[in-house]
Amino acid sequence: MPPNSMHNSFTVDVEDWFCSHNLQQTISYGQWHALESRVVQNTHNLLGLLSRYKVKATFFVLGWVAEKYPGLVRDIASMGHEIGTHGFAHQLVTGMTQDAFRKDIHDSILAIRAAAACDPAGYRAPAFSITPKTLWALPVLKDAGIEYDSSVYPFSYHPDYGLPGASQDITEIIPGLQEVPLSCANSMGMRIPCSGGAYLRFFPYSIFKKLVNNVTASGRPFNFYIHPWELDRDIPRVKLSLSKRTRHYANLHTTKNKLERLLQDFEFTSINNILCRQQ
Repeated sequence: MPPNSMHNSFTVDVEDWFCSHNLQQTISYGQWHALESRVVQNTHNLLGLLSRYKVKATFFVLGWVAEKYPGLVRDIASMGHEIGTHGFAHQLVTGMTQDAFRKDIHDSILAIRAAAACDPAGYRAPAFSITPKTLWALPVLKDAGIEYDSSVYPFSYHPDYGLPGASQDITEIIPGLQEVPLSCANSMGMRIPCSGGAYLRFFPYSIFKKLVNNVTASGRPFNFYIHPWELDRDIPRVKLSLSKRTRHYANLHTTKNKLERLLQDFEFTSINNILCRQQ
C-alpha cells in the first residue's frame, strides 16, 4: 500500500498525438486520417503500467478513436477500466453551438457503444472547456445520459480554461449531474493547478508530490489526468508557437519515470469507484 492511502482518481484522455488543442491551428481534423497514428501502442503502454501497479482508471475516449480503433476500447474495458467520453472530434465546447455540441456528444456515445457495448457515464471536455461561457453544456450532458462531468478546472488564469470560484469538491453542479473537478493545491490564498499532464512534466517530481499531498491533506481526492502521447518521447514534432511548443513537448522524456513514482506514492482508482465510495 502506498504511504498515502487515500484513494485518488486516475484518468486518461485517450486521443492521438495530433488531436491536441495545442496543434489545432497547425493540423486540421480533416488531416487526421492521413497522419501516423500512435494512440494504440501508447495506450497499451499505459495499460501495461497500470496493470503492473494494479490500478483501475477512467479512460475518457475520443469518439473518433473509438470509431477508428474499436479493439482498443474493448481492450481497455476488458481490463476492468471505466470508459468515459472525451467528445467525438476534440472540438472545444467554447467553439461549438449547442446543437453542434449535442451532436458531438451523441456521436461519441454511439462510437463507444459500438466499440465496447457500454454507455459512458462520465464526460471530459477537450481542453477542460467547460467555462463560464459554456455552462449551457451541462444540461445537454445530462439529457444525453451523462451522470458526471470532469471538465471544470476551478481557477482563473489559464488562457484556454478555468471556472473561477468553482468548488474544488465533488458536487452536484446541476440537479442530476455530478462535477468531479480537476485538482488545485492551495497556498497563500492561491489555487495552483496540478492535476497532471503538463503539470507533471513541468514540475520536478518532489514539488509535484508536495502539491498532491496538499490536495489530499484537505480531504479531497486528487484527480489526475494524462494523455497516452505524453509517454511517447518520439511523437512527431510540428512547428508551434513557443508557449504551445512548451506545453506540448516539454519533458516528455521524464513522464514515464515520474508516473511510476506517482503510482508508488499514491493510491489510485477510477472516478466511478470514487463516486461509489462517497455515496
